[in-house]
Amino acid sequence: MPELISSDNVITGVPDSLKGRKVYLVGIGGTGMSALAKMLIEGGCSISGSDVQLTPVIFALEGMGANITLKQDGSWIRPDTALVVASSAIGSDNKELITARNRGIKVVKYSQALGTLMKEKLGIAVSGTHGKTTTTAIITTIMKCAGLDPSFVIGGEVADLGGGSGLGGGEYFVAEACEYDRSFLNLSPHVGVITNIEEDHFDYYRDMDELVEAFGEFASKVSGDGLLVVSGDDANVRRAVEHASSRVETCCIDSPAHWTASPPVIQDEESKFQVFHWGRRFGDFSLKIPGRYNVMNALAAIAVCHHAGVSKDAIREALSNFAGVKRRFQVLSTIGYVTVVDDYGHHPTEISVTLQAAKEFFPGRRLWCAFQPHQHSRTRTMLKSLARAFQKADRIVFTDIYPARDNLKDIRSVSSMDLLLEARGAGTKALYVPALDNVAKEISSRLHPGDVVMTMGAGNVWQVGVELVSILKDKYNGKGIN
Repeated sequence: MPELISSDNVITGVPDSLKGRKVYLVGIGGTGMSALAKMLIEGGCSISGSDVQLTPVIFALEGMGANITLKQDGSWIRPDTALVVASSAIGSDNKELITARNRGIKVVKYSQALGTLMKEKLGIAVSGTHGKTTTTAIITTIMKCAGLDPSFVIGGEVADLGGGSGLGGGEYFVAEACEYDRSFLNLSPHVGVITNIEEDHFDYYRDMDELVEAFGEFASKVSGDGLLVVSGDDANVRRAVEHASSRVETCCIDSPAHWTASPPVIQDEESKFQVFHWGRRFGDFSLKIPGRYNVMNALAAIAVCHHAGVSKDAIREALSNFAGVKRRFQVLSTIGYVTVVDDYGHHPTEISVTLQAAKEFFPGRRLWCAFQPHQHSRTRTMLKSLARAFQKADRIVFTDIYPARDNLKDIRSVSSMDLLLEARGAGTKALYVPALDNVAKEISSRLHPGDVVMTMGAGNVWQVGVELVSILKDKYNGKGIN
């Protein structure tokens, strides 16, 4: 992988030759890009960048000293810029990238920048179709609790960590590794994690074989004297790690593996479970966040942190205090005995297991799901499996598809009405509400005390949850708010 710029003696994780220099980020408001920007600011870089709309993330970066524009016409690219970093969503014909290249300024992708920063530390890269954000957050939380002070980049906001990224003085760099565009192949970690491999990103990958092959390449990039932690009951993962050169440790719930967890039991609003290592009891643990899938995330984190020398007691304490990641089963409020929860889930498996966790966490309560499909091409290729993913919800509301990397052909190929018809055919009680602005009002008029409403999707469906909380506050005059 190409170096960003010549690297001197590095303590903080940012090359000395970049400190005090200008770095420009195209698409700076994205989850990974904004995390990278924050890290570079903390490392002493002068940061500027661009995006297409103002968001709270951009305002936060400006508060840290970044200069950000919405123009994206090349006029903000200064001749003395040392480096331009582009989001994976930015095409090669972007005017700012063209301007940078014409001026002889080095241009790299986000994943290349992340890979170079990781080379300065002992890298821990967490990959997988789903679960990688929470797993990355748990590993980071445990390491910070143990005093290892890691650097980290997470694809979500973690309040207890001060956001989605941080520059630490310790030897570890923990990062979420995305498979889209083969981005994770720019990383060469000491420790790798593969949580699972399922069909996704087929707007980029030809088929499942090609996707598994890419994960196999990722597995082969883990250091030979390092560790690869993987799901033990995922056939696609087993195929991907066949030729890994590092040691491989498997994780399972209630099945033989190097690391095994007992099925979680919800008690006092916590998931309690036992962990076994090589068949021997390792310890008892608890999580505030619900779901069997989160126990699997925690199990992978336990394996990684045990490899890093973290004590069992530090792991237990960190897990018991872990409050989760923003938009991952995030309870927004309970008002008038109605609970509103927001979640990022947009893949059929994510949706199904999250709704199952909600039914277990809120037993006996009617569960609503307001779902915003993410990306037309994903909705088209996964239409039938998406339609079957909502079986655990009592009522479903579909709204319009959130477009991402979609071309005109993709947009015309499928709509939320297609999903509605498939879901009704699968026996679910669903309705379609066009335009996101109408969803909260439509749901609020149908709610009963005791209902749980979960907003789901990777787009801006979180706005529905915020609006619904506001409506409920007005309705109940602030009574019964938790």
